[in-house]
Amino acid sequence: MTKRLHAIFRGQVQGIGFRYTARSLAQPSHIAGWVKNLSSGDVEIVAEADEELLKDFLRHIEDHLSGYISDKTVDWQSATGEFKGFEIAF
Repeated sequence: MTKRLHAIFRGQVQGIGFRYTARSLAQPSHIAGWVKNLSSGDVEIVAEADEELLKDFLRHIEDHLSGYISDKTVDWQSATGEFKGFEIAF
C-alpha cells in the first residue's frame, strides 16, 4: 500500500551529506518526495512509496548516518501522488 512518510531527523545532520545520501537511497527504489535542511538545524523528509519500501529507506538512512542522528520523529499519512521523483528541496 502506498503511504506518505513525514520524518524529522535531529542531531548533527546538516553539513554531512545527509540530503545527498537520502536522495541516492531514494531514487533507485522509486521513492518520490523531497529532503531539505530546516533553519532549526534538523533535516525533513517527505516521501511516498509502498510502506515497506519507506521502512527500508528509513533503515538505510539510519544505517548510513547513525553517528549523526540523535533523534527522529516519523509520521505516517495517506499518499497524495503529488511527487514525480525525489529531490533536494531548498
